[in-house]
Amino acid sequence: MIQFEPETNRALFERALEFGKRQVKRLIETHPGFYPIYTQEGRWKHEGPAWTHWCDGFLPGMMWIFRKRCGDDAGEEKYWLDQAIRYTTPLEPRKNDRDVHDLGFIFLSTYFRWYRLTKDPALNEVIVQAGRTLALRFKEKGFYLRSFVAENSLFIDIMMNVGIIFYAARETGDRKLRDIALRHCLTTRRVLVRGDGSTAHEGLFDLETGEFLRQGTHQGFRGDSCWSRGLAWSLYGFSTSYEYSRDPRFLETAESCADYYITHSNADGVPPWDYNAPAESRKLIDTSAAAIAASGLLRLSRLLHDPVKGHFYWSAATHILRTLCEYHLGEGDPGYEGILKGGVYHVHKDLGVDESVMWGEYFFMEALDHVLG
Repeated sequence: MIQFEPETNRALFERALEFGKRQVKRLIETHPGFYPIYTQEGRWKHEGPAWTHWCDGFLPGMMWIFRKRCGDDAGEEKYWLDQAIRYTTPLEPRKNDRDVHDLGFIFLSTYFRWYRLTKDPALNEVIVQAGRTLALRFKEKGFYLRSFVAENSLFIDIMMNVGIIFYAARETGDRKLRDIALRHCLTTRRVLVRGDGSTAHEGLFDLETGEFLRQGTHQGFRGDSCWSRGLAWSLYGFSTSYEYSRDPRFLETAESCADYYITHSNADGVPPWDYNAPAESRKLIDTSAAAIAASGLLRLSRLLHDPVKGHFYWSAATHILRTLCEYHLGEGDPGYEGILKGGVYHVHKDLGVDESVMWGEYFFMEALDHVLG
């Protein structure tokens, strides 16, 4: 059970965010034009496989956060704005990418932040088109957005991307898009989120009838276990879906996932890579899941009508962030190129295990930006 400290340390969070800026600047100056996924022995540039092409929005997403936090330093603001545009613009053609289920990751972290700054309609159209493209993955038999691996496969990760369909529906008034997003969330809630708030990674369906068959996994310990990053995706994703839809079922699900995370994670707020892995394997933690959960808890805390529970989730998030800032930064290791150590990409494929991972970096910076206000 997580224990909370009464006060957060603003200086600690600001220092971590400044370290993040330095590491990102070092990355883009050392490897210009490179969009990494995970480090290998602490280095971003390597020949390790990617498995799937889904992380390109996270690096420029951090740049948009850094631009926002420049204060009165016009020179620094221009630097980060220029870099953010430089790394965001090449992503535009992927608004029509039908090969991945990750268009929310790519465009909500980049073009959405850019559009909020400028209100340029052309930028908004990119986001809307990405939402329309993602909606093409919807299976009428089964009511879900199919994953990139197969037509009969639903991933919990897609809860982090369905928000871009809600956004496109809101911007265009397209009720069909909204219905697709709602149905996908309801199916995910029914087949992947368990009664105790834990989650499965994958759901498999009969393509002929749309019948749900069973839970499975690609990255968790077992099909019936709770992979911690998937749980964090669900916590955050259902919070976002509630924010767009105001469907109370989604808020209830987000709270259930949050409560499971808080109750079953380690006392410092960082979870094992899978909550049901054998004892020895559970020693492997995943700081990227912690960063996602912290950002999701901060989002969830402001959506609740109950101020006591809202403060509880806020306190849980700041407790996690304190742990990450105090014990898991790459600071102090001169050769280390990442920001947040101890992340996990894919245990079974031995990709990015106990390394920095791009989504961990991004959601860590996002959570720090949120908590600093």
